[in-house]
Order: sequence, then C-alpha cells, then structure tokens
Amino acid sequence: MVFHCRCFSFSENEEIEYGTTTQTNSETFYTACSDLNRSEFSNLTEKPSNLRVFTVAELKAATNNFCRSSKIGEGGFGSVYKGLIKSLEYPFHEIQVAVKYADGVLQGHKEWVTEISVLGVVKHPNLVKLIGHCIDYNKRGIQLLLVYEYMANRSVRDHLSAKSQTPLSWNMRLKVAQDAARGLTYLHEDMDFQIIFRDFKSSNILLDGQWNAKLSDFGLARSGPREGLTHITTMFAGTMTYAAPEYIETGHLSTKCDVWSYGVFLYELITGRPPLDRSRPRNEKKLLEWVKPYLDVKRLKLIIDSRLEGKYSIKSAQKLSFIASRCLRKDPKSRPNMSEVLEMVNQLIAV
Repeated sequence: MVFHCRCFSFSENEEIEYGTTTQTNSETFYTACSDLNRSEFSNLTEKPSNLRVFTVAELKAATNNFCRSSKIGEGGFGSVYKGLIKSLEYPFHEIQVAVKYADGVLQGHKEWVTEISVLGVVKHPNLVKLIGHCIDYNKRGIQLLLVYEYMANRSVRDHLSAKSQTPLSWNMRLKVAQDAARGLTYLHEDMDFQIIFRDFKSSNILLDGQWNAKLSDFGLARSGPREGLTHITTMFAGTMTYAAPEYIETGHLSTKCDVWSYGVFLYELITGRPPLDRSRPRNEKKLLEWVKPYLDVKRLKLIIDSRLEGKYSIKSAQKLSFIASRCLRKDPKSRPNMSEVLEMVNQLIAV
C-alpha cells in the first residue's frame, strides 16, 4: 500500500511553486509552542486539541525504526512510513498509521505547524485525521514528525493514472466528487472561521479502506479573509495546474480559488487525465484547453475516460461537466460557493 500526499507524491507533470522559505540555522527555529502562537491560525490554537504528543522512541517502535520495508512514500519533505501504535481508547488494540518524517534541519517546519494548527482542531469524515505529532532533536538537527490515520487505498490520482490496474468506476468517481465537495464545504462554510485549502488536487485526496475520500495535506492552507473582505493577497504557493487565474496573476486568494481547483478535478475525473500531461501531443497537453471543443452534448463522450469501457451514464457525465464549467468561470464572483456545488453533486447522484 502507498500513502500519498502533497509533500510525498510529486509528478513530473505538475508544476509546484512555494511561497514560503525555510531558515537553515537551527538557532532561528521557533519551538512548536511559539510557532503555533505566531501562526495565522492562532484563532484555532486557542481551541482544545486532542492530538497525541509522541516520543521518538514510540514512533521508532511503531515503524520498526523507520526501516525501508515500512516506507510507503517519499518526496520533497522526506518520507512516509506505515506503522502500528497502541490505541488509547482500547489499550490492547493496535491501529495502523502513516508517519510523515521531515528529514533535515527545519525542512518544512511552517507546513508542519500549519498541519497541527488546522487538523488538530477541525474534524470531519472527509478530512484525513491527524492523530499526533513529534519533534526529534538529534545530531542532524531537528526532525518533524506527523502521525495520520492510514489510508489503505492510496490517492485518487493513483487510481486515475494510466498505470493503475484498478481504475475507479463511474459511480466511485461520483462518490469521490461528493466526498471532496463535502470536505471543502466544511472548510469554507461550516465553521465559525474559514479555511482555504490552497492545494486541492487529486493526489491530495486519499481513499480509506472503505473507499471514502478524504482531503489530506493542509501544509499550505490559509485562513480566509476577514469579514467584509473578498480575498487575501499572498505570494503564490501550490500546484500551478490547479490554480485559479486570479491567484496566479494577482495573488488574490479566496475560497473561490478552491472552487476553481475543484472544477479542474472534475474534468480529471471525467477524462482520467491529469491537468498537464507533457507526454501527449501539443494540443492535448493542457487538460482545460483540450476538453473545450468536446463539451457539447454530442461530443462529450469522446473525452470520457476510455478505461470506463462505456460503463457510465452520459447524462450523468454531462451534468458533472456542467458543474465543472460553472466552477471554472474566470470571474471568481461568478463561481458557485462549495455548498452550492455540493448540492448540485448531491442532486446528480440522487438521480
């Protein structure tokens, strides 16, 4: 099994840019407590957290000393290991976890803090559960660890990949669309504060053992604009091929940027193709440009993922394409809110 998230699953076809910098002098490192207090999510850190604080010894034991056979993912910020920890609720039971280990001094410390700030407080069935965290001070410097629930069925991107031996069925794709919309709606509208995911994409949507989809990797998340404002202005960070045009061009970030990313994702579900595929002919490399001529009723079936082998409802595909197109309107004010998107997806599945 492979656990994928933004930090640990990079595709050569994805353009990633980060708007954060990391100091390499350990003397400049803020402790977890001071970092959390300085975090823009300070309104969250005031709320009670149920996160477990692990020792390095506990996590070494859980992962067989981070041995190679326990490794289930690797990427820009280190490695992910599968492990077993004791349940606090049932002391004689063990639960499977994924341990994200950031190698090197201060590697990804801001993302580590943000993950704790957000996932330590927010709870939803369609968000990956963060179980706990750990800081390891050793001769190499400071290593940062996060412990998540284990997601047995990998990422949605894995199953949409041409290399996948288990392509998602059409009904499963609709369920994934619904689960993801539920997660984003919760972040945007269902709390007394607003969170912008900022890096919504198929590799950050993981599937558990029952094939429920959950949003993962909140290292780039930002709190929403203050009341009365439509957006915040910030340096770009995220995945370029999923990013809304206004965010790329002006740095204006709002929940409507997540809505745009969701629209890109819907066309990914429909076609099975990533947003950018450099291996294809020039006019097919960029997904959103390639699909444009095929969005009428008669031609849509020409771009639906061939691995579905015709096992889908064309009416359902048309409606999903319509929802995607609404999410991808250039003017962010013209895009629906995620609650409206969720309602449209719910109605589609109910038919």
